[in-house]
Amino acid sequence: MSLSTLGIFHTIIGVITIGAAIVSYIKYSKIKLAELSGKIYLYGTIITSLTALGISKHGGFNPGHAFSILILILVLVAYFLYSKKIGNNRSRYFENFFLSFSFFLSWLPTVNETFTRIPIGHPLAKAPSDPIIGKTLLVILILFILGSIYQFRKQKKINTDGGL
Repeated sequence: MSLSTLGIFHTIIGVITIGAAIVSYIKYSKIKLAELSGKIYLYGTIITSLTALGISKHGGFNPGHAFSILILILVLVAYFLYSKKIGNNRSRYFENFFLSFSFFLSWLPTVNETFTRIPIGHPLAKAPSDPIIGKTLLVILILFILGSIYQFRKQKKINTDGGL
C-alpha cells in the first residue's frame, strides 16, 4: 500500500518530530518547550496531528483520528501551562506529563503503521493484532511509566530546591 502525498508529508514531519523529542529527552530528561527541540516537537506534533485527520485507510473517522485529536489537545494544554509559567510550580508536573503522554500516544499508530508496512513487501507484522506490535508497545508503555516517575521526581526536587 503506497502513501499519498499528504501521507508522505505527515510521515516526514512525524519522523522529525520524534527525533526532536528524543533529543529533548536526552538533553533535558523531558520535552522542554523553551528549547529548539521542544519547539520542533510542539509544532511538529500539531502539524502531524492535523495532517493525520486527512489520512484514512478505511474511510471516515477512525481511532487514529481520535488519537490525533487527543494528542493535539494534550500538546496545546501543555503549551498553555508553559506559557503561563510562574516559576517552578505544580503546573510543571502537568506540562511534563501531558507532553510525555502525547509522545507515548503518538507511538501507538506509529508502531502499527511502521510494522505493517516495513520492510516493503515483507512487513514485520501482518496486522495490528500481531504479537510483535503488542510487545513493542508494552516496552514503550514501560518506558513511559518509568520516564514519568523520573520526571515527577526531578520536578519535585526542582520545586523543593527553588529551581537549583
